[in-house]
Amino acid sequence: MEKTPKKNSLLLPGERLDDLQREGLQIIQNPSWFCFGMDAVLLTAFTRVEEGARCIDLCTGNGVIPILLSARTKGARFDGLELQEDIADMAARSVRYNGIEDRVVIRQGDIREAVSRYGAAGFEVVTCNPPYLTEDGGLINPTDHKAIARHEIHCTLADVIGTAKGLLVSGGHFYMVHRPFRLAEILHRMVEEGLEPKRMRMVYPHANRPPNMVLIEGVRGGKSGMVCEEPLVIYEREGVYTDEVRALYEG
Repeated sequence: MEKTPKKNSLLLPGERLDDLQREGLQIIQNPSWFCFGMDAVLLTAFTRVEEGARCIDLCTGNGVIPILLSARTKGARFDGLELQEDIADMAARSVRYNGIEDRVVIRQGDIREAVSRYGAAGFEVVTCNPPYLTEDGGLINPTDHKAIARHEIHCTLADVIGTAKGLLVSGGHFYMVHRPFRLAEILHRMVEEGLEPKRMRMVYPHANRPPNMVLIEGVRGGKSGMVCEEPLVIYEREGVYTDEVRALYEG
């Protein structure tokens, strides 16, 4: 009987409530802005969180990653930092809707100021599903929600990696999903910042097509040496997920 008034009071015009297929969790989304995609789901599954760990998700968007990690893992606390005020508010309302305020906290702010805001070396895990594209190549509306989510308008790859390094304790883990065409730059910047790449997995839409995502784990102050995991294929055939992807969605 509680969920009907919650839904009516926490959803704004244009928003909808979607089932996250895990422990009854729901998420508020606005399709005219953007909705979370496969990349967020895969990053959540790729991320390892030890019991009692403190975690923060940069560029958290609608908060799907910290919300899912709070259900998948035994971490102690999950912070989410989002630049856009209206999207941060939407994510915070999803947290309230699910009644998980004791473990998940969403804040509005610039990731470039995260270390001064949260303090250095305060987290065991940092995750990020950042903007993938540089500002090169065409006109970009700097106030558009989708443009900000997709293009490096307000933060760059260097900002993300540098901030992650500053927030992590020594030996802490950084997890990111990105695009393979920027892999050389990603690995170079991680090594440069002292986030040693330790694990990587390429994601293929179909077995006979090039990869369109890469999942990467780095460790602050880690020793050299990286494991390349077996490829992850999303679709068995058109519109049909592989067994592994179905298992990720089903928990």
